[in-house]
Amino acid sequence: MIKKSPLKFFLLTLILIAIDQGVKLAVHFYMAPGFAGQIKLAGDWLKLHYVLNPGMAFGMQLGYEYGKLLLSVFRLFAMVGIGYYLVHLAHRGAPNGLLWAMAMILAGAVGNVIDSTFYGVFLNNAPYGSPTPWFHGQVIDMVFIDVWEGFIPEWVPVWGGQYYSTPIFNIADSCIFIGVCLILLFQRRFFGGHTIEDGLLPISGPDATQAEVLPMSELVDDEQHEHQSNDVDEPSAATDTEDELKASASPESSESVISEEQKDRD
Repeated sequence: MIKKSPLKFFLLTLILIAIDQGVKLAVHFYMAPGFAGQIKLAGDWLKLHYVLNPGMAFGMQLGYEYGKLLLSVFRLFAMVGIGYYLVHLAHRGAPNGLLWAMAMILAGAVGNVIDSTFYGVFLNNAPYGSPTPWFHGQVIDMVFIDVWEGFIPEWVPVWGGQYYSTPIFNIADSCIFIGVCLILLFQRRFFGGHTIEDGLLPISGPDATQAEVLPMSELVDDEQHEHQSNDVDEPSAATDTEDELKASASPESSESVISEEQKDRD
């Protein structure tokens, strides 16, 4: 396990937060809300469209009095949890791809937390009737991919019978979406085991770099040693066979055989 520093990943988080907040403030101060201030970027399908989002990503919201407050508090806890998890993964030597994805998700969470926490006070965009402007700020959305709009069928739960268009989102939402997609696409590589540096080599099991290769001279010496041992064993076996033959052919053994035959005759 190679412990990594999370600083460079937090640096990416800070850069993305700065971009997100810069774009949101520019849209707020230099664009008119709604269709009046809409700017086409690529034909009729990619536009800048300034809207205020009182709820979650893509315009969803909790529809009761303190829903926004609960959502803001949840975002705060999620932001702290994601930051802690990023540090934990870095110290455990997680793949860089996973750490970059977590840094993007953290940037998106922090970007929207800033909106909901402070924009109600400093930009005065809290919804009418909010108990307090703190934690009730509306998130600024501006990226509009206009590929569909119309009424949702009545049989669809919650949103049935209402008019909707393709969701309008911001840079923070994009960071969260891209980070989650990267984790889903490469989850087998990210969570298949802790890795060294770029996640290509496992840290458990045999290490190929520690393998020993015998030089050719030692291999030749071993083969010669085996041949010599075989040559020594073969003459000893042949010698034993010759000794048995000589013993059987000796005069003493023949005389003993003759004396036994005479005793049998008597």
